Amino acid sequence: MRACTRPRRDLSVNALGLTFSTPFGLAAGFDKDAKYVKGLANLGFGHVEIGTLTAQAQPGNDKPRMFRLVEDFAVVNRMGFNNGGAADAVARLTAIRRWKHRPIVGVNIGKSRVVAVEDAIADYVTSTTLVAPLADYLVVNVSSPNTPGLRGLQEIDQLRPLLSAVKENCGSTPLLVKIAPDLTDDEIIKVTRLATELQLDGIIATNTTLSREGLRSSSARVEAIGAGGLSGRPLKARSLDVLRVIAAHAPVELCIISVGGVETADDVKQRLGAGAHLVQGYSAFVYWGPGWARSINRGLSA
Repeated sequence: MRACTRPRRDLSVNALGLTFSTPFGLAAGFDKDAKYVKGLANLGFGHVEIGTLTAQAQPGNDKPRMFRLVEDFAVVNRMGFNNGGAADAVARLTAIRRWKHRPIVGVNIGKSRVVAVEDAIADYVTSTTLVAPLADYLVVNVSSPNTPGLRGLQEIDQLRPLLSAVKENCGSTPLLVKIAPDLTDDEIIKVTRLATELQLDGIIATNTTLSREGLRSSSARVEAIGAGGLSGRPLKARSLDVLRVIAAHAPVELCIISVGGVETADDVKQRLGAGAHLVQGYSAFVYWGPGWARSINRGLSA
């Protein structure tokens, strides 16, 4: 399988102290529980970010909770961190570490829904101690719009103690924070400066958006779907803008992973040219299917 998806030339890049076979990887949200890593790697993704995992297992929001906006090449989801819990993923992550030829696996962690915001730090630390030793890199997700109160953790006075606590408990595993596209540029600069101050290893930009501006889909369709984070093509411009803001204010050693509206090899090249070290995608996978990562790698090789 890998012979069919392997790029025509070496696309490897070094970031986070790791060597990625290609700068293009799969964003968190597809493989919630680290059950499909081998298959996804065989499709050509240079890294797979699993999760979001929470300290407590949870079913997520009521179904239906994921919707396509075909006219916009977009997806709306309100999954709500459905996962089996961090402890349940430990055995699978341990097994992956033993593979002879394995992809780079990032682990994305979030707040358990039943945990109050004021108790979020302990909740994140629980997940950290379980999975950080088994992750190639760890991501603190404070930007999903589908867990009540979660995005408030992006405020600097709440984010500082949270990231500090996770960093104290993640050992030598590279640590990143994932932010929302709905932050103002000034807020993005503040998060970038905080990540630099705390000596985090990187920032992932961006998560889904609450905005519904500029959609081609009918207002009736959008209203019928209701709440949730929007991803895909409508997020492309804002995600690129956020990347440029971070790149303009981050030191060169801070790894920036750009995600949001990425569809083609040209999109990946544009993000790398704008300052990203790595690029991720998700929503276009829904539309392009299993050959998508291969097509991007081949395009990067051309």
